[in-house]
Amino acid sequence: MRKSYWGSAPNSLVGDLHGDLDQARCALEMAGVLSSDGQDLWTGEETVLIQVGDILDRGVDEIAILSLLRSLSIQAKIKGGAVFQVNGNHETMNVEGDFRYVDPGAFDECIDFLEHLKDCGDNWDDAFVGWHRVSEMYKENNAMSQSQWTPWRLMKDSSHDADRLIQLIGQRQKGVVARSSLFRPGGLLARELARHTVVLKVDDWVFCHGGLLPHHVAYGIERMNREVSHWMQGFDDDDDGGGGIPFIATRGYDSVVWNRLYSSDSAAINYRSWQASNSEHYMICSTVEETLQAIGAQAMVVGHTPQVEGVNCKCNKRIWRIDVGMSSGVMNSSPEVLEIADNKARVLRNEADSFDELQTVEYT
Repeated sequence: MRKSYWGSAPNSLVGDLHGDLDQARCALEMAGVLSSDGQDLWTGEETVLIQVGDILDRGVDEIAILSLLRSLSIQAKIKGGAVFQVNGNHETMNVEGDFRYVDPGAFDECIDFLEHLKDCGDNWDDAFVGWHRVSEMYKENNAMSQSQWTPWRLMKDSSHDADRLIQLIGQRQKGVVARSSLFRPGGLLARELARHTVVLKVDDWVFCHGGLLPHHVAYGIERMNREVSHWMQGFDDDDDGGGGIPFIATRGYDSVVWNRLYSSDSAAINYRSWQASNSEHYMICSTVEETLQAIGAQAMVVGHTPQVEGVNCKCNKRIWRIDVGMSSGVMNSSPEVLEIADNKARVLRNEADSFDELQTVEYT
């Protein structure tokens, strides 16, 4: 857990990005941490940027977003700022090899990234940190090579259709193999994800993707973070810390990355058999109060469930829900950012370079 990062500069919180680099850049520019000149420079000075998971799946630029955030993290440290990420359920799913929600273009990105890594002489830092600047070039090259093979042409040109179909099938298989090699426990991108926690605490705010519950706190936050990191790094069960899948953090409807108790207004029915809405609300707010007291925090920020009404809070401002479904693979909503500055919280919305204040919240 991190402490004492809140300073005089604003602190910006960003929700689920799901492989949409354009929307991610828009959100980061809105947060004041990314230059708008296309150079991808850190402009946040001492700002702390926190992204609450689900960068993977549903979009085609997953590795590029991870690369951009790593680049910004390096730049931010020089200026006295910081960039933190927490892992979400889609990060843990991919490390488990669950590719159900992977966009076809994301498999191609894995192939292209491995080619780029080879071009960089297998220098991981150079290849990964620089990927967001060259990924578009690889996509354009792929688009040019594939444009000449439309389904209509395949039907007309019987002399080539079988070969091309075999090539297309082979490309998909190649993409699955590439992704598996990158995201399997111990893979290059799995080890990159292992750098990030599933629960982050900064001063009296706590951040996680799904939601923290009392039994998570009792189990131990540092213990969960360590177990997830060790699993992603591919440690064997006999290694220090073990390497098995950390169930309490990553699996089950009430795990840290999957819990929707706080982010979905109907989730309480699945969590316990409460029927009346007042009882549900009381149960949710009682649970979050117990959790926050146990961890010594004043508020929790979660993602995971798109909020149709935009960033919002509940339980007397103890829970902030910041997934707005901004990715084109989800709801393609306008990006929003939760900003904490001068002991107040406000929501930044992309309306002609202005913002709407949702409300001002004292959190000390």
